[in-house]
Amino acid sequence: MAKRADASSRGGTPATVALDAAGVAYEARPYAHDPRTQAYGLEAAEVLGVEPERVFKTLLADVDGELVVGIVPVSGQLDLKALAAAVGGKRARMADPAVAERRTGYVVGGISPIGQRTPAPTVLDETAILFETILVSGGRRGLDLELAPDDLLAVTGGRYAAIGRA
Repeated sequence: MAKRADASSRGGTPATVALDAAGVAYEARPYAHDPRTQAYGLEAAEVLGVEPERVFKTLLADVDGELVVGIVPVSGQLDLKALAAAVGGKRARMADPAVAERRTGYVVGGISPIGQRTPAPTVLDETAILFETILVSGGRRGLDLELAPDDLLAVTGGRYAAIGRA
């Protein structure tokens, strides 16, 4: 996998800048985003020719009043109870999209778990360990980043847990 060390000098996103600064190997996977599409992750999987189980979506949830990042395959859903338990919380609900955009600095459909404006506890669904690399949003619609799951957790300070469901 090629490290795109020059991404920040070409106007990269905060996610690519953070990966470059951390020396993490990744591959930028741009694609033509259709603005009529609402299923951003499934669109990425289809256009990039990658199985949906390897493409992960970044979701923000309010767990007992604190924002938490949950990263699950686009082929499934976030289990809010499991996410709350993974961070030692009791109750979880999806964060308001406007709050998610303000806190991360990214727009819905392009929220990356990497390089967020205000970092939050991060949990990656344990199915990610089944793959050598996974894809997550690169910080804008039409850009995914392919990297090793352990590298994603290293750069976000996150952890694995069973937070996804079919």
